[in-house]
Amino acid sequence: MTAAQLDNPKPNPKNNSLLHIENLQMHFPITQGIIWQKQIGSIKAVDGLNFQINRGETLGLVGESGCGKSTTGRAILQLYRPTAGHVYFENIDLTQLDAESLRQMRRRMQMIFQDPYASLNPRMTVGSIVGEPLQIHGLATGKQKQERVQSLLEVVGLNPQFINRYPHEFSGGQRQRIVIARALALNPDFIVCDEPIAALDVSIQAQVVNLMQSLQAEFGLTYLFIAHDLSIVRHISDRVAVMYLGKIVELADRVCLYENPLHPYTQALISAVPIPDPELERQRERIILTGDVP
Repeated sequence: MTAAQLDNPKPNPKNNSLLHIENLQMHFPITQGIIWQKQIGSIKAVDGLNFQINRGETLGLVGESGCGKSTTGRAILQLYRPTAGHVYFENIDLTQLDAESLRQMRRRMQMIFQDPYASLNPRMTVGSIVGEPLQIHGLATGKQKQERVQSLLEVVGLNPQFINRYPHEFSGGQRQRIVIARALALNPDFIVCDEPIAALDVSIQAQVVNLMQSLQAEFGLTYLFIAHDLSIVRHISDRVAVMYLGKIVELADRVCLYENPLHPYTQALISAVPIPDPELERQRERIILTGDVP
């Protein structure tokens, strides 16, 4: 697809949603041999997902480690090119875009990674990190870029005077705020949040979640919020999807899913959430899944 096609996308029935996923698959090959490699199988990390994300909402994506949550987020953003399926972003099929057209679309889609330290270049200052997207897309240079970076730092609750500091000079929570500022630099519509609070102390997690909610209200952002913590997902999400072995086994409104989970795997996940009342915690029934993973 060319730049001209981006301006005049094909009509598509998915007009009510910002993002529409059809039969998304991400299979990784299993090969044998060193010189002449032969594929003997594949790992189906994501296997036929169908869902949509409406503009301005937060879709929570939960499941145990290895079920394909992070791979789903990366495949949606085309960081992994899907094996099959379609990803429609405002009627534009991202899977059909060439490299240049996809680069243009990346201005509207960003990602917040799990480990804020690993996702920041230790040799770059905060100003260079947050301002890099502006430079790559030719949106601001020089003084204009510096003013934009300082404004972004203020928006995420950091002192603009930190602009010349390096990542190692910040706490985990502050580093994640820098990552969020970088994600906001291009005024995106959609952000994949890949376990953005998993690496943070519990005392900091609520601050980051509240910041993300306030930014969503201020800028009209749409989130795919990937997490293990079902309590946090319940707090921030409008709808919740439950993944198991590369498939979505249940997707429902937040209240409906937590009060009346239908799938046995969802029931087991929710039963594992701790209750802060010791008396109720002792009385609650825990569902233990038995057998080996298929």
